[in-house]
Amino acid sequence: MPTSHADVVTEHASRYLQQLCKHWAHKFPVAFDSSHGTIDLSLGRAILDSDAGTLHIAVTADEAGSLERLETVVADHITRFAFREELI
Repeated sequence: MPTSHADVVTEHASRYLQQLCKHWAHKFPVAFDSSHGTIDLSLGRAILDSDAGTLHIAVTADEAGSLERLETVVADHITRFAFREELI
């Protein structure tokens, strides 16, 4: 299955991880704590890990043609939650 990785430099990595997981928990299977989260979205799976200054994201699409859309969905949500800062 096609997979993509991204690292988002932010002091709020744990906060954004938890916000993403809580946001999608009403619609998709989600498991998370303050430093690790797994979200089983309709297009594939997102695995999130946070450390002191980085949110690590891995997305795995169910189908090759879905990877770009899955990346966009996750990135758009992170950008919305982090509207107060410029993400790297």
